[in-house]
Amino acid sequence: MRALCKASALLALMLTGPSAFAGTVTVYYYTPYKAWSAPYIHHNASGSWTTSPGESLGTACTGWVMKVLTTGTASTFQAVFTDGQNHWDNYNNQSGANYNLPTSGTHQVKNGQLLADAGSPCTTSTNNQAEVYYFTGTRGWSTVNIHYAPTGGTWTTAPGVAMNETACTSWVRKTVALGSATGMKAAFNNGTTWDNNGGSDYSLGTGRITVKDGVVTANAASPCVTLPPDTSAPSIPSGLTASASGTQITLSWNASTDDRGVTGYELVRTGGTQGTKTWTTTSTSYSDTSLSARTAYLYTVKAFDAAGNKSAASTSASATTGDAPPPAAAGQPLGGDIREDSIYFVLTARFYDGDSSNNRGGSMHTQSGNAANNDPMFRGDFKGLIQKLDYIKALGFSAVWITPVVLNRSDYDYHGYHGWDFYRVDPRLESSGASYQDLINAAHAKGIKIIQDVVYNHSSRWGAKGLFSPKVYGVRDSQWSWYYDAPVSGFTYDGLTVEPTSGKSYYNGDLWSTAESAGNTCRNWGVATGGYSKEGYRLYNCQWPNPTSGMFPAQYFHPCWIGNWEGEDSRSCWIHEDLADFNTESTPVQNFLIDVYNKYIDMGVDGFRIDTAVHIPRVTWNRRLLPAAQQHAQDKFGAKGKDFFMFGEVGSFVNDKWNRGSPNHSAQFFTWKERRTYSADDTAAALEQYNYEQAQGTASQPTSTNAFLQGNVYHTPDHSQFSGMSVIDMRMHMNFGEASNAFFNGKDSDDSYNDATYNVVYVDSHDYGPNKSSTRYAGGTDAWAENMSLMWTFRGIPTLYYGSEIEFQAGKQIDCGPTCPLATTGRAYYGDNLEGSVSASDFGVVGSASGKVAETLSKPLAKHLQRLNQIRRRIPALQKGQYSTDGVVGGMAFKRRFTDSARGVDSFALVTVSGGATFNGIPNGTYKDAITGDVKTVTSGTLTASVSGKGNLRVYVLDLAGNPAPGKVGVDGPYLKP
Repeated sequence: MRALCKASALLALMLTGPSAFAGTVTVYYYTPYKAWSAPYIHHNASGSWTTSPGESLGTACTGWVMKVLTTGTASTFQAVFTDGQNHWDNYNNQSGANYNLPTSGTHQVKNGQLLADAGSPCTTSTNNQAEVYYFTGTRGWSTVNIHYAPTGGTWTTAPGVAMNETACTSWVRKTVALGSATGMKAAFNNGTTWDNNGGSDYSLGTGRITVKDGVVTANAASPCVTLPPDTSAPSIPSGLTASASGTQITLSWNASTDDRGVTGYELVRTGGTQGTKTWTTTSTSYSDTSLSARTAYLYTVKAFDAAGNKSAASTSASATTGDAPPPAAAGQPLGGDIREDSIYFVLTARFYDGDSSNNRGGSMHTQSGNAANNDPMFRGDFKGLIQKLDYIKALGFSAVWITPVVLNRSDYDYHGYHGWDFYRVDPRLESSGASYQDLINAAHAKGIKIIQDVVYNHSSRWGAKGLFSPKVYGVRDSQWSWYYDAPVSGFTYDGLTVEPTSGKSYYNGDLWSTAESAGNTCRNWGVATGGYSKEGYRLYNCQWPNPTSGMFPAQYFHPCWIGNWEGEDSRSCWIHEDLADFNTESTPVQNFLIDVYNKYIDMGVDGFRIDTAVHIPRVTWNRRLLPAAQQHAQDKFGAKGKDFFMFGEVGSFVNDKWNRGSPNHSAQFFTWKERRTYSADDTAAALEQYNYEQAQGTASQPTSTNAFLQGNVYHTPDHSQFSGMSVIDMRMHMNFGEASNAFFNGKDSDDSYNDATYNVVYVDSHDYGPNKSSTRYAGGTDAWAENMSLMWTFRGIPTLYYGSEIEFQAGKQIDCGPTCPLATTGRAYYGDNLEGSVSASDFGVVGSASGKVAETLSKPLAKHLQRLNQIRRRIPALQKGQYSTDGVVGGMAFKRRFTDSARGVDSFALVTVSGGATFNGIPNGTYKDAITGDVKTVTSGTLTASVSGKGNLRVYVLDLAGNPAPGKVGVDGPYLKP
């Protein structure tokens, strides 16, 4: 009998472990909290305190150490933890006292909290749970529900379950039992309004999780525990090494430790001509690029934590750069019809940061709030764009429109529209091995075209280097010395290099002069205006850009402000003080601009997007600027140069066909040649043309059938009256609040363009959303999918503003200048969504992806785009076809055809978006749907397509001899499906 009892006790011990007996307790301690390598537990579990520092804790599993203790007769005992070097953790859930633990059971101590009877963190349980905290402070919700579905399980009944467990101010909490599931999908609501992660739902795991303003933090500390002040600095980084390769130096060092975790490292560089340079990184390695050749540089590194505690500097390391790499060879454009492409539009400085050494915040870094976010305005660069070309290709895009590349100069010039040195690429975008030419060549190697944004209309507030730049009157007294820098002989502003005396990369000592400059044309130089700056400083004439003061000579710049945005002056006056308006009717200015942009054509770019095109008279475009660029491209590259594509931004922000009845201010107007001959003098001709066309009105404007089928037949378009400039489809853009509105308004305008199949079509951009909204489009995921389905199948060239594939910054103000942080706007930094690796095996096809970029590519709109691009690339009618709605019964439904007899191409497609349609009077034959693979045989000239779901499509392609229909293209996705 005693043997049986002994065996039973042994079995119980084997099944339950030592903590099942009174007299023993198991304690697990979470090591990342203090980052200690050898923790101890100092306790009185057996009745008296251990000798300091206590007993060593043994390894349990990743992030955890443990100890089984013998206990006495008391029900609780006290414990503290230490690294054996006089650093202690006795926080015990904000009390500052020792931890009080039960003398039996298995307990966890994690992030300053005791989790009593929590069990082992090192075993996989079939009773998983998630302790979810949700932040209410931003939304102001008084009631919060969590609606969830465990992985592989079903959703709770909407609106879910109340998050009613005790938490703290601005936080609610709910513990969710997950059973054997290791995670769940979740959304939150207050009974009426939802937070569902932009339509994708949140993916949550097990353990404690916080969800705050869309950010999920796994294995989080409790937000309801206020940790004591952190006054301990991290350890000094050790093992710093520096090695040079060409003009790049690679640094590496050993990670520091900290009682609450190292947040990052501060690097300091001395040497060279740029003075002392300081920057931060979260990694333990760094590549310093864009250095001078054959120059010695010295580096030190410090570690810092979230509280701002900073270690002493490491031992220094030095390296000497070698020779600069040879410049990249000039490229050639890819050539081909631009309508075969879809375009991805990026603000280069906000897309992806491949080289942090060229990041610059400028004079508004602190005032804008960017400094507080560690988010300099110049952040992304060509190196980052090169690294993520495969991401763009994986989405299916074969052309990238990038913001202007010329050296800018202004207080807030990251976007590129404040050109200063038009002959020079902005160094804040380039790196060693990642010049603009390198970007062009890298894109072309992947079959991706580069569309360069260009500005012919204006320069920066300080003019244009090499044409004219005024000397500004300033006084470097106690009032203005903060703004005007002392002149430094031999130093040239380039936006990147730090001027050693002022410590500024935005140095302006070359711009101002206390004494009146030779050749000054500005009236009342240095005379006080009687006005004061917002800081209360006295203002002077000729101190700030002003077109009416004589500061900018009329030979080079227009001497007036715009008074009427639909008047003649809108084409010949300044639109903003930061944008000095070129006198584009002046021969020296024309020669300057033609010569400047020929340089970029020579580099092999594939086209120009022309900023503010409406602010230059059409006759100037048609006589001088357009033919010069097109002829130069053709002379340089032959047939490929003939395909050079130019499209203009003609800002007609109205919902109707013509911009308030003015042809001169309407987008379609710029697609036509002149209808009569004007004076030889360009200034006179501009006024004559304006007056003539205004008097003729909109009714007499030329019309075209180039976009329309003749029945079911494609006809050769007549481009004899084409100006050479295509345009952004402003009317569709303005009406994209609903896809159906954009469709019907687009059709209504198409006879007034020379050829609407070349229109560049987008929903929103870096300037406006639909209806001239100041915010990024926020119509919802389904509406976005529908807009995309229309753009990718209707006439025109589909274009997407970066991040729209995940509804990035939806509803956020697009641009507020330096009055708010960029992180809060539609121009926020996108790179966090692209971390990880990605390769594209074809357009719209991911070869491999890992990390955050893999999550981004898995979002519903990204998947939708991939398939739309695959389909469009397979069907010529969707790229270049003319269209008709004759005989079509349905909503957004149309037929398209493209025929090129010389190449043996004939493609006929029937398209319906978001709803069914019937197509009458069509050719008989076999039609195959590119979405489902469905096959229909037409014998009576009629085909009915059934489709449901917003954003879903049917694309029935006629199977023709020599031009077989592709059948189903791609795989079913969130929107394109049976």
